[in-house]
Amino acid sequence: MSRKENNTAGVLAGLLAGAAAGVILGMLYAPEEGKETRKKIKDKANDLKDQAKDKYSEVSEKVKGQYDNISSTFRDTAGNVANTVKDGYDKYKDQIVSKTSDIAEDVEKGLNDLKP
Repeated sequence: MSRKENNTAGVLAGLLAGAAAGVILGMLYAPEEGKETRKKIKDKANDLKDQAKDKYSEVSEKVKGQYDNISSTFRDTAGNVANTVKDGYDKYKDQIVSKTSDIAEDVEKGLNDLKP
């Protein structure tokens, strides 16, 4: 996960925790029966839990999408580098073989010229 996503997730978690604390405190100080207050707190906690799960899923999907994109880009780049290296190798190999053949012919010709 990137630093920006970590910060976003941290801010999101902080906001949710702050909202939950505010809701709970507000309900505790509200002039209602204890049973009703506890029910509201439980319902709100469940709502916040569901919201957190939804946000987690959303962030997870974004991260996975970015990972897949980076992974694909890396594979493509690695393939391009490998092809470039192979092409360069083939090109220089052919040149070396050609030059070596020319040198061998020159040496052979020079040796033949030295024969009596």
